[in-house]
Amino acid sequence: MDCKTKIKELRESTGMNRKEFCDYFQIPYRTVTDWERGIRHAPDYVLRLLEYYIMNEGLGKENQTGKQRGF
Repeated sequence: MDCKTKIKELRESTGMNRKEFCDYFQIPYRTVTDWERGIRHAPDYVLRLLEYYIMNEGLGKENQTGKQRGF
């Protein structure tokens, strides 16, 4: 899967919009925008770390039932 598809999939899995995602993970808005548009590519380790964190911290939509995101 390419970077732009993966980063968008990860962000959407959290139910966050781009600004919320950037604020939560402290990634510059322009960086995530460029990743999602395919202008720049996130390093593989960043994608793996985001995926790991989202899965293990219960940030996925399926884990949000009754829980508030802490941002």
